[in-house]
Amino acid sequence: MRPKLLLATNNPGKAREYRRLLSDVPFKLVSQLEMGLTNQVDETGQTLEENARLKAVIMTTMSGLPTLADDSGLEVDALGGEPGHLSARYAGENATDEERIRFLLSRLKDVPWERRTARFCCIIALATPEEHVEMCSGECRGIIAFEPKGKHGFGYDAVFYLPKLGKTMAELSSSVKNRISHRAQAAQKAIKILNKPPFSPPARNDQ
Repeated sequence: MRPKLLLATNNPGKAREYRRLLSDVPFKLVSQLEMGLTNQVDETGQTLEENARLKAVIMTTMSGLPTLADDSGLEVDALGGEPGHLSARYAGENATDEERIRFLLSRLKDVPWERRTARFCCIIALATPEEHVEMCSGECRGIIAFEPKGKHGFGYDAVFYLPKLGKTMAELSSSVKNRISHRAQAAQKAIKILNKPPFSPPARNDQ
């Protein structure tokens, strides 16, 4: 049986995406929910890197499993890089995706198209119970649309417009998104790490 890799997230959309992105790793991917670990790690870091590392280290310690954690953020140039590491809490701790998008668009209501440039960033932290940590990153550049479009994805996908494709991230099929997204780019780097020691030694307990 394949050893387990914990996906340190309570976000079902993110977990589904990682299951597709990491189909080539020599692990059985298990979510926090499947492991009975429903606690949320407080993201007290000041950067995406700090938050990803914090979550990975805490959850590998709690689970005893090698763990993948990420922190992703939207950085809008006209807002000085906001919301950045506060992306999930930009409109308040318990805001919905729709509320976050509405708040973001309100901040950009007087900003013209050519100044609405932005990027999605993803930092993945991979940690083992033996305290080995590896980091990898990915980014995707686009423009914040004036209104949301598309039914796929989550977070800010519906307003993240990709000029080369003429669509928002939420209008893309999962197969296209999983080739070009910030999370896909970081995941490709993570796959290389997970396919070699110390993450993938010849044998590991699969309890």
